[in-house]
Amino acid sequence: MSDDRLAWIFGSSRSGSTWLLRMLADLEGVVPIDDPHLGHHLGVWRPIPLAWAACEDPPPLRTLIEVKEEDSDYFFSREHRDAWWEPLRALILARFRAQAEETGDRPCTLVVKEPGSHVAPLLTELFPASKVIFLLRDGRDVVDSWLDAYSDGSWAIAGGAFPVSREGRIPLIRWLAEVWAYRCREVMAAFDRRAPEDRLLIRYEDLRQEPGTWLEHACDVLGIDRTGIAAAVERHRFEALPSVVRGPGRVVRRAEPGGWRENLTAEEQEAMHAALGTALEDFGYEAAPAGLAATT
Repeated sequence: MSDDRLAWIFGSSRSGSTWLLRMLADLEGVVPIDDPHLGHHLGVWRPIPLAWAACEDPPPLRTLIEVKEEDSDYFFSREHRDAWWEPLRALILARFRAQAEETGDRPCTLVVKEPGSHVAPLLTELFPASKVIFLLRDGRDVVDSWLDAYSDGSWAIAGGAFPVSREGRIPLIRWLAEVWAYRCREVMAAFDRRAPEDRLLIRYEDLRQEPGTWLEHACDVLGIDRTGIAAAVERHRFEALPSVVRGPGRVVRRAEPGGWRENLTAEEQEAMHAALGTALEDFGYEAAPAGLAATT
């Protein structure tokens, strides 16, 4: 399988990436790979989330590879990169190829939705001919969506989430906000290194308004036939989904932007904006509302 038949959907989780992947998966020749979690193996956080959230003045986030790359004993050390680079690339390709072969769809484009997008620079360097879709959503809506996931009975409990206590909400909010900012910056770094014809930035807010138009743009970048876009959009339209599969506690929760204003207290909003710092404005979103001044 060639790199140029591989495409990534990067961005923060809870940004509408499942919706985008499902629409693309309905098109001819697309093999979807949903959440392989490469980033959660190759981009282990340092410090660990619990220690970070407990700090009054937490340090900037980094990943284990960043911290340990100069340590010759570390498996992914810079010194021994020639030994692990190609085997890692071959392993990932073999795993993706195995899934593609199950479909019997030839030729195909693999579209990989990677939630651990803080390793986007590494993955795009491993696969230099792959295409990149950066799905960007207002970090405040991302935090709000994840808070819902950390509630009793939510869809995420089976995957390792837990019902967060009232006292734990603000530390979790700070963590989620910092992760959103870090991931978006890493994805943008990878995005900026791609040729314009091999990349596409989609804002969730725009995708919500004009899904068909943005699917057309994605097809052009990925080299996918546009046939079937209208049907895919209609099939996966939020309002068309049965009420039992959407809403609070569900994977498909809320399609309209701005829910954080209703769901977070003033204290929680202040903590979130402080953790986000200048990241909102850096990515083209409005700054903290009056009275909730963001800190840098």
